Amino acid sequence: METNQLNSGELNTLQVGECLLTKAYKTRTDKIQLEFAEKVTAKDRPMSALSVLNGSDARFSSGAARGWAVATIEDASNIFGVNFGDDGEWYLGEKSNGKECEMMDLNILNPIFNNTFFRVRIVETTEPTASQQKYADEMGVDVIETQAKRAGKGGDHILHKGQHIFRNSYVDLLPEGYTPEHTFLASDTQTTNTVANVGVKAEEVEIDSMY
Repeated sequence: METNQLNSGELNTLQVGECLLTKAYKTRTDKIQLEFAEKVTAKDRPMSALSVLNGSDARFSSGAARGWAVATIEDASNIFGVNFGDDGEWYLGEKSNGKECEMMDLNILNPIFNNTFFRVRIVETTEPTASQQKYADEMGVDVIETQAKRAGKGGDHILHKGQHIFRNSYVDLLPEGYTPEHTFLASDTQTTNTVANVGVKAEEVEIDSMY
């Protein structure tokens, strides 16, 4: 039986294999942006010594990967049973980049649609996405300095075969028991991949805020 229950999960108790629909954001358009979170692991991506030895350093906290999806107010309201209209429970909050935005807390654990589950998929590439490049151009900043993967927040850039790494996130619908097919690039400095943070959070790129 399908269910999308508000406040059925929390980020700090999220387990590997689970997905959490955390928030909704208003945009400058007539659509909303939905934020999903998932703790991502891969069999070929073991835990790195760097992350273990810096576990108390907040800059190395891997947390949960985020993915975003744009939705119409009508469709999102019907699928998740939430009022996303202007009379919904929106409040003015602050995003991780410091910008104010109308948002709504959801915390729906393992969101589902037609017996398929929303999951976050990570794809690392050596080229920025169009949205990452557009954001950098609009803000007048260097895409590498602001978007490329680093060894911890504010740390050195991580390279793959001498090229910068860009982490991109997508939201897929998968049957129960299926795992997203992530793509991770090995760093030049380690024989195994390093768990590290990107330069900025993807919401600074993906969310077209109305503010």
